[in-house]
Amino acid sequence: MRMRSPILLVILSIGCLGIVGTLLGQQSAEETGRKVLRRVDPQYPQVARKMNLGGTVKMIAVVGADGSVKKIDPVGGSPLLMQAAQNAVSQWKFTPGPESRETVELHFTP
Repeated sequence: MRMRSPILLVILSIGCLGIVGTLLGQQSAEETGRKVLRRVDPQYPQVARKMNLGGTVKMIAVVGADGSVKKIDPVGGSPLLMQAAQNAVSQWKFTPGPESRETVELHFTP
């Protein structure tokens, strides 16, 4: 029974490190060379403003060959800020190129 605990701990640690490594290994749009041609700033939600809520919202934007954002997958951040971030990034325009997945981080400051 005692031998199972360390083995289980090692397996769980490797799994967690793999997830963190995947998140850290994702590159932002600027690092991949896909430049943003048109950037729309998010509207700060009134509820978040009243709560003095700030933070970072992270998402993956699927960018089509024409540079338009086709899909947005949320990765992390406050749900109150996420919708505003998604609305803004969906209007962004990137340089044309092969379809890609771009990591986008938006910072909200109250």
